[in-house]
Amino acid sequence: MILSIRQHVALLVLLTAAGAVPAAPFAYLTDTDANEVAVVDTMTNTVTTIIPVGSGPFGVAVNSAGSRVYVGNSAANTLSVIDTASNSVIATVPVGQFPYAVAANPSGTRVYVVNNTDHTVSVVDAATNSVTASITVGINPGGIVVNSGGTRVYVTDDNGVTVIDTGNNSVIGTIALIGGINGQGVAVNPAGTRLYVTDTGNNRVQVIDTGANAVIATIPVGYLPYGIAVNPAGTRIYVTNESHTSNSVSVINAATNTVVATVGVGATPVGIGVGPSGTLVYVANETGNSVSVIDTASNAVTATITLGAGAHPTAFGQFIAPTATGFGVSIERSRSAVEACGA
Repeated sequence: MILSIRQHVALLVLLTAAGAVPAAPFAYLTDTDANEVAVVDTMTNTVTTIIPVGSGPFGVAVNSAGSRVYVGNSAANTLSVIDTASNSVIATVPVGQFPYAVAANPSGTRVYVVNNTDHTVSVVDAATNSVTASITVGINPGGIVVNSGGTRVYVTDDNGVTVIDTGNNSVIGTIALIGGINGQGVAVNPAGTRLYVTDTGNNRVQVIDTGANAVIATIPVGYLPYGIAVNPAGTRIYVTNESHTSNSVSVINAATNTVVATVGVGATPVGIGVGPSGTLVYVANETGNSVSVIDTASNAVTATITLGAGAHPTAFGQFIAPTATGFGVSIERSRSAVEACGA
């Protein structure tokens, strides 16, 4: 692409304002069958590195600094800790049985691992890479998220959502879901006032008021909703509908709790993540061997990243750093700025 003078100026201003070594946000995609993590450069939409991890990697979390990636190895009962500077595993932490989902707190000091088979959450100290507590939660726990204040952890299970106080690692409540079954993915808005849970058994998203710890709305989406993510502004929620009859992402308006768009993606979408600027959404298509990139302005797929014939990306969790270091946010925003300048 040849840039005009105005486009060059717009890009230069944005890059200069960032004032650091250019670094795009990276996506870290677990591949359960291949026992590895594919690292995708979101500026070039290319796989830059493949990192071997433990057996059965599924859940993943990137810390807010983008310096560590945590991968739950479901068949090995371990957590792999990846250093993003070297793209290598620097620690392997024994956790509970069948670690399914992972979340890191905003300060990067704690990592929480959902152990599906023994119905616990392991609390990992990020400084020592050791388990400091084990918390019993509901039956068949699935998704997990930490609020922006780092004060609450929410864990979905067969019957509802367990609320954990991070100050003392204790369960302080259980939120009943309407219908009572099949909560999977979970996301919280930046303000911490709303929790969104994918109700796989009933093809809907349940909206929870975290002040009252009660469901205040249900939103019909596609068939077998699974992964879920909220944009940085808290205005849109994105849900993967993993059934082969859907293969789509539902886009929800947070103000009205209604679906405003349905975007077709690759086969069996599981994990979903929003880029730090909120302009792009990334979808891991497990049997499609690919990642779909959605432009949030048009709600259309603008790129498909092919991971190879044998790849089965799942990436259940926060697989892109929620904040970007260096030029991460500015570069992503510069795309829109350059387009706005015209040719």
